Amino acid sequence: MRYLVSVIDDKDDPGSTDRQPHISAFNERLIADGYWVFAGGLADTDAATVVDNRGERAVFSDGPFVESKEYLAGVWVWEAPDLDVALELAAEASKACDRKIEVRPFQ
Repeated sequence: MRYLVSVIDDKDDPGSTDRQPHISAFNERLIADGYWVFAGGLADTDAATVVDNRGERAVFSDGPFVESKEYLAGVWVWEAPDLDVALELAAEASKACDRKIEVRPFQ
């Protein structure tokens, strides 16, 4: 099963900025163990644009889709045999990147 693994940062209590070596080592392990599908860090929320084309014309607005001190800082997509394995990996990911992690299975 595939899982979307979201990295959550907090403007009031940000994670460490020196975590890249730890994240790279964790990513190498994910690849070696066959869990890796995709990953990427995201630009700051100041670079986000929300598009809403549910009305008569598209509306483009700056910033994230909700006002919050927490924001999506990056994502992984993992292939894991079950949720227990994904959660074990998420605990390691949280330690590696010094941020909260959300795990959500694809439908």
